[in-house]
Parts: sequence; structure tokens; C-alpha cells
Amino acid sequence: MEPGNQWVAVIIEDDPDVRDLIDIVLTQSGFTTVVTENGADGVEAVRRHNPLITTLDVNMPGMDGFAVAKRLREFSSTYLIMITALADEIDVVQGFEAGADDYLVKPFRPRELRARADSMLRRPRTRMDKPHGWVDPEPEPAAPAAPSSWAAAAARDLAESHPLAPLPTQPAAQPAVQPAPPPAYEPPPAPASPAVPPAPPAAPPAAPAAQHGAVTADPGSGWMRFNGLALNHETRVVTVNNSSVDLTRTEFDLLASLMSTGRRVRSKADLVLTMRGQQYVTSYFVNEADKRSVEVHIANLRRKLGDDAATPRYVETVRGVGYRLAEGT
Repeated sequence: MEPGNQWVAVIIEDDPDVRDLIDIVLTQSGFTTVVTENGADGVEAVRRHNPLITTLDVNMPGMDGFAVAKRLREFSSTYLIMITALADEIDVVQGFEAGADDYLVKPFRPRELRARADSMLRRPRTRMDKPHGWVDPEPEPAAPAAPSSWAAAAARDLAESHPLAPLPTQPAAQPAVQPAPPPAYEPPPAPASPAVPPAPPAAPPAAPAAQHGAVTADPGSGWMRFNGLALNHETRVVTVNNSSVDLTRTEFDLLASLMSTGRRVRSKADLVLTMRGQQYVTSYFVNEADKRSVEVHIANLRRKLGDDAATPRYVETVRGVGYRLAEGT
């Protein structure tokens, strides 16, 4: 893919009806799609086109979706959405551990796929703008249980009845009106008698680093520090005792969010929103699989930081609620 051709999506799906549905959703959202029918072709398509988003079926002949995800993570940082009929907890956990950013269970609503893709594009990344034609998803009423041909019916309904409208063309910017020049400065008349010059104002004290519990933060440099752990928001660098730690996007976002709130307990649903870049909770979008994904990412984060859940130095579990930063030493 050429450097400027950013808005590409690869679809890896062996079911033609589901493949067509995903193609319609992403095409109407402004993406150029590359469609593949098996894991090997999908891996090659991602390597060749460097897509921003990749959708991946799990149950495919030959190389299954879990193996494909691991292969993709060896060379690609594409946003990866697993789409599958496997809804058991072990399958969801295995999907996230293989490298998925999100997990969508069939049958799914077309606009749910759109909403999940939209939430991923709000996460910090080099390419933060949205494709031409992208509009935020509209709420969709609950639908009855889908028949076996749900994908074909959904694609037909979306294409014929609910097309996703492109963004309106923005009008050209009008030239700014130049303000009138200020009047010429005229010094005030000298006082009749000499006046005692006022004392110069005292220099303000240096602003201390912001405190978040036991966390110290320096807004000027972007660094936050806690118990030998340092995190820089601007460069997205994390070190432990001056040794660099390689975190994924999601792991970095979770750690930064926990450090910013210190000892305040964060629920799993709250941290799901942090992973997605959302600011409100709905029961439709935050489910048990989403919360389980937070547990997996926190476990991976602890492992990379050398932290111990039993005697935490950085991330503490609040049983039945969520997580918070451990007590400072």
C-alpha cells in the first residue's frame, strides 16, 4: 500500500453472505475493501495492503482465525475484529490473547460492527482521522432472533433501506476579516511631583508536579511516575526502573488511565470504555466478554511490568469491582 492510501479494510471470511454484509458496511463507511476467503490469503492481503481495519472469521478451513491473528501480529498493527459464532468465555479469551482488538459474535447487527469499528478509531494511533464518508453510527432498535440467512437479509436491508450517508462536503473556508489597527499609543502626562517607584512584584513560586495519590505528574514533559514506573503520554513510552517496557496500545491506555486516577477504584465497565475511547456506558455495548477482555489485558500488563497480583506494586485488584493503582511506597 502506498503511504497515502490509508483507508483500506481487509475482510477474511469464508461465508459468502457474511462476507457480503461486512463488505457493504465497510464500503458505505468509506473504506476500500479487500475480500479474502481463507486465512492464508487473508494474511497475504494484510501484508500487501497494510489495512487500517481487518475483520477475521474464526471457524475457517485450514488456518483458523486464532492462528491467523497470531500470524498477523508478527508484522501488522491493523485494528483486528474477530467475528465468529463462538461465544464461550474460553473462545473470547483466546481471541484477545491471539491479538484481537475486539470480538463480535454472530449473528450481529450491521450497525454494531460499524459502532465497534468507530470506537477503535477513537483510540490513540498514528492515523487518527476518519475516512471520507464516515459518520457516527445511529442507534438501532432491538431486532428479533435472526434466521439462518441473517447475513444475507441484513445486507439486503442495509443496502436498500438503511444506506450509510456520506459526510457532507465542507464549504471552503472564508478569508478572515482583518481587524482595524489599534490606535497609536500616547504616553500619559508626567506627574507634577516625583513618585516613589512601586516595588517589583515577587516572583511566583515554582509550580510543583501534579499529584495523583502517590503518582507524580509533570505536565510540561508528559511524564507520570509511580514506584519506579514511568509513563510518558506524548511519546507513549513506559519504563520500569529505567528499563523500557513494550506495551500494546490497549495495555498503555489502561495503565495511563489507572495512573491518572490513582487510588480511585475503576470498574471493569469503566475500563472497557477506556479501551474504546467512549465516555458512556450502555448495557448493549458493554457485556461480560468485554469485561473479561479487561481481565486478560490487565494480566498481560502485570506480567510485562513484573507485577504480582497477590502483592501488587502497581495494579491492585478490588475483588468484585475492578482495579486501582496500588499503594505507593
